[in-house]
Amino acid sequence: MSKTIEAHELRKRYPPDVQALDGLGLGVEEGTIFALLGPNGAGKSTTVRILTTLTEPDSGEARVAGHDVLADPQRVRHSIGVVGQKHGCDPEATGRENLMLQGAIYDLPGRELRRSVAEALDRFDLAHAADRAAKTYSGGMQRRLDIAMGLLHRPSVLFLDEPTTGLDPEARVDMWREIARLAAEEHMTILLTTHYLEEADDLAAELAIVDRGRVVASGTPDELKSALQGDALLIELAEPAAGEIVDTLVRLDGLSEVTSDGRQVRARARDGATALPAALAALEAAGHAVAAVTMARPSLDDVYLRYAGRSFSEADSAERKEAA
Repeated sequence: MSKTIEAHELRKRYPPDVQALDGLGLGVEEGTIFALLGPNGAGKSTTVRILTTLTEPDSGEARVAGHDVLADPQRVRHSIGVVGQKHGCDPEATGRENLMLQGAIYDLPGRELRRSVAEALDRFDLAHAADRAAKTYSGGMQRRLDIAMGLLHRPSVLFLDEPTTGLDPEARVDMWREIARLAAEEHMTILLTTHYLEEADDLAAELAIVDRGRVVASGTPDELKSALQGDALLIELAEPAAGEIVDTLVRLDGLSEVTSDGRQVRARARDGATALPAALAALEAAGHAVAAVTMARPSLDDVYLRYAGRSFSEADSAERKEAA
């Protein structure tokens, strides 16, 4: 299959010293859902802004739908639909008016525009609210209107930047279904950015894990998880512990990749059923009471920990503190 989206060695620095992208590269197959997974501040949105011609990289190159984003931005823009993190609709205009304006921007002729708007309102279950102001819509309805606007000119590539942020769980699941339907029925290439592990796991045919402006791992969710042999252990301590707790556990046979943030201890075990009792005994001997234990097959959080050197939640928390 051909690559609908390609990026090579993208770099972007924002003043005074924020290295948003540091050699990022990726390739997205035609007709698939591809996820950029990473915490806030990892470089996902900057990547989308470059691929959608909204900003230029300091160096590197990228092509979307066969067009160079720097040499031929107009052709790129006519080939893509974009749904940003923030709502793109005019809150004072009705749903129908928002869609009509979007179609006019792409020079859709009158009869075709009216037909496309009616079809979009039906497809995204907005026909009943078509003539209400968008500001009266629920969060899920506004997000569906955003996607309807992004698809009105029938693009071959759809960019979804954090499409479910701020939605309640039910609306998020509904959005997942719609994204999956677009890929399956429309054979559309979809690139979505997300910091929800389960979203990338459930939706993406392939994903790239982004950390500090670089892709640190890529592949299908199953491939990435299967590459981590054994079981993931998560031990929650009753009281925070100092760094020596890692030394206590790393000496045990069958345990590796031991990390601790004081209250939680993570480790990988060749055989969790054998290693867990030994780990608990070692902690008890060292005077550390255990509050809870979880043993599971590898998750995307474990993949992130392996390649980024920190858990996903730790990375997200660190980036939020830096941004504050």
